[in-house]
Amino acid sequence: MKALVRALCVVLALISPGVFSATDADRIEQLEEQLRNQQQLLDAMQDELQRLKADVVGVEDSEQGVTVPMALEASVASAKAVSEATVDEASSSSAQLYGFVMADMIYDFKRVDPNWNDTLRVSTIATDAGQYGQDGEFIFGVRQSRLGIKGNYGDDVTYLLEAELFGVGGDEGQTTPRLRHAWATYKNVGVGQTWSNFMDGDIFPNTIDYWGPTGMVFYRNQQARYTFPLGEDEFSIALEDPSTALTVGRFRDTNACELNTSSYDCESTGSTAADIYQAHNDVPDLSLRYRNNGDFGHYQVAAMFRELGYERLDTGAQASEFGWGVNVSAGIKTFDSDVLKLQVVYGEGIGNYMNDGGIDIAPSTDNLNTARAEAVPLLGISAYYDHYWNEQWSTSIGWSMNDLDNSSGQSGSEFAKGQIAQINLLHTPRENVMLGTEFIWGERQDVDGAKGDDYRIQFSLKVGFDSGNFLRGM
Repeated sequence: MKALVRALCVVLALISPGVFSATDADRIEQLEEQLRNQQQLLDAMQDELQRLKADVVGVEDSEQGVTVPMALEASVASAKAVSEATVDEASSSSAQLYGFVMADMIYDFKRVDPNWNDTLRVSTIATDAGQYGQDGEFIFGVRQSRLGIKGNYGDDVTYLLEAELFGVGGDEGQTTPRLRHAWATYKNVGVGQTWSNFMDGDIFPNTIDYWGPTGMVFYRNQQARYTFPLGEDEFSIALEDPSTALTVGRFRDTNACELNTSSYDCESTGSTAADIYQAHNDVPDLSLRYRNNGDFGHYQVAAMFRELGYERLDTGAQASEFGWGVNVSAGIKTFDSDVLKLQVVYGEGIGNYMNDGGIDIAPSTDNLNTARAEAVPLLGISAYYDHYWNEQWSTSIGWSMNDLDNSSGQSGSEFAKGQIAQINLLHTPRENVMLGTEFIWGERQDVDGAKGDDYRIQFSLKVGFDSGNFLRGM
């Protein structure tokens, strides 16, 4: 009977910790100490349960309506389940701080736009001799350096936040933080900013120049994505942030008064066509992607559908063109760790998804009275081969092109075609350390046929770091 009383005390202490506070303060202190050490309490309860089963099997608790052993067994099972779930969640969760410091030393045999001189972005190559100064420039840069944090909570939730120092837009040419990824997933749903669903990031070559292949689909975009897992393969659909790349072409400096404006005071404002026309996006882009993974490597087919909207600020008139594209890519394993990386993309009005030189819509003709907007067709090709001489030495070699079928309404100085070719030798003397030398050639061609090229040598040192899982220490 004493054993039964002790058992009842344990159960009631778990259910109503204030019952004995007025009669037995010592017992409450002892139980509170036990609750602060969950594992010790579980062990004590399990021992008590085994003894009670032997001595008082079948004794009923009249208030609870169940046997004491059953009540204790249920309490122990519930406490164990909570404890095990907590341990499992903690052990399967992670938080990892990672990144690298990367320093580039470059000798440019010609010159590019000074805001972009620490990378060979083909669209920044001069097509007029001396446009950016005399040939020859030495450049130091650290803008490729990167910092990020990523992790997960169990199997259902992941997150990624990553930035680099390559300023663009208003920070063009500056060493300022730039967001790369802000991405979170819950089960099969992903939201935030990351690689476009229209892109295949695994075909980016093992090169050290920052910008990379000009004819590759390469775009980080805000989006909401759902991925259907198909075993080792996957199919995903995404709604992506629309951002029409619009040019008014030959009419850039045309006075607004010549654009058949009605109530707009064009004379006093001195506005031009470039001031009047702007993008108007009220429908998200739709992208579909299928990826097949196998022992051979992988291949991927992606499609893009877009409404390319624009409007006139003077009249408020709105219109749109239909844009579409198909991107086929593959990473094919050849010998040992070598990989052949291929991509072909074609479409109309998908220029802003390209790595460089893209325009989405432009005036259809050079006649002001008949010109309308049209989606600009383009063809992009990228072919690279990553070869690993051994565990410490590797080489990447390849070529890429972006060729636009420009409209007759575009200005002669606008981008029409770009090419880039690279070859390097990279050395990894130890984990998280890479040294490399790369030769890069690029060429730009304008709508009027003018051409310019550039070639440079780049040496880079990259030192990475990885904190491992620090979640448990938080």
